Amino acid sequence: MNCSFRIFIDTRPGAPPNAFQTLDNQGRPVIVFTQSMVQTARNADELAFVMSHEAAHHIEGHLARVNRDAALGAIVLGQLVGLSGGGASAVDAATQLGGLVGSRTFSKDYELEADRLGTVIAARAGYNPLVGVQFFERIPDPGNQFLGTHPPNAQRSELVRQTARSIGFNG
Repeated sequence: MNCSFRIFIDTRPGAPPNAFQTLDNQGRPVIVFTQSMVQTARNADELAFVMSHEAAHHIEGHLARVNRDAALGAIVLGQLVGLSGGGASAVDAATQLGGLVGSRTFSKDYELEADRLGTVIAARAGYNPLVGVQFFERIPDPGNQFLGTHPPNAQRSELVRQTARSIGFNG
């Protein structure tokens, strides 16, 4: 697996604190931090934890899995509407909705997987994931929204603490 990450800082004014993982045109993994994300982090442990989390998305293959989930949702809902006699515009709308629902169905699970592996990566790289996860205490809590993309911050923080304990990390 290609883990030769390119790291970018998005310097657009007004961009909210965020980080994400994607692929460039050649398939090389990319991690992007907004400048406000970097400025919001209080220490190297928080930045390392966020970077480890984003790297974990790549290692776990989450982009491909989300794309597969979206395609499956689009196909299923589009076909159901088509088979029930829906016209072209109804099928198109159902396909778009199915893609959205499909892409979000496992999104929270993927975030928790990335938190778990990100904890291990940060700890093995010499950073303290228990300090790094404190970043969640300062960002808006997404709660547990239906079709939300991220699980509640408290759930994520607890998973990081459990994972740290399971690998023998004491901080």
